[in-house]
Amino acid sequence: MVEIIIKGILIGLCISVPLGPIGMLTIQRTLNRGQKHGIATGLGATTSDLIYTIITLFFLSFVLDFIEAHRFVIQLVGSLVVTFFGYYIFRTNPATQPRPDETVKHSLPGDFFTSLGLTFSNPLVLFVLIALFARFEFINNSTTLFVSICGILSILGGALLWWNLLTYLVSRFKSKLNMRELKLINQITGVIIILIGCVGLFLSLIK
Repeated sequence: MVEIIIKGILIGLCISVPLGPIGMLTIQRTLNRGQKHGIATGLGATTSDLIYTIITLFFLSFVLDFIEAHRFVIQLVGSLVVTFFGYYIFRTNPATQPRPDETVKHSLPGDFFTSLGLTFSNPLVLFVLIALFARFEFINNSTTLFVSICGILSILGGALLWWNLLTYLVSRFKSKLNMRELKLINQITGVIIILIGCVGLFLSLIK
């Protein structure tokens, strides 16, 4: 049991730590809206990964067949979603973000679900999970349902550990940034996300 929990935490960290579009979005929202919004964004991504983890464990064969049959469309749509979202971030003006004494325009559920949708638009993360499961020898056919559930929850715990650490560190530096620097971070974040989307779009078209 302890071994499964440790492996689950490591898998959760492995799928969360790389600073892809969601990592950059989490940093951007933490700087612009506060740590709670950053955590909500990370939690949305984690929930998506958790859904794919359950799919990987219990519906693997069906899902892999579906992905193989519709790989081009999945890659194309996912890349377009990431690209347009990157453009939206690039255009975001930090001056329009709510201050502590203002009404919050961006809700935590909104941040959660946009992150969930953005992450869920790329089901190819299943292959990453499969590789990690194989690498860590995470769960096999003899694993009981209770242990499997504990393993899934430990993946969630590992991911949440990372998002809390990341948003805490980012929020510590927030007070040292002025509005111009925040806008520059938005633009850099947007460009990085756009590039990730464009690369994915290019790779899906040349295959």
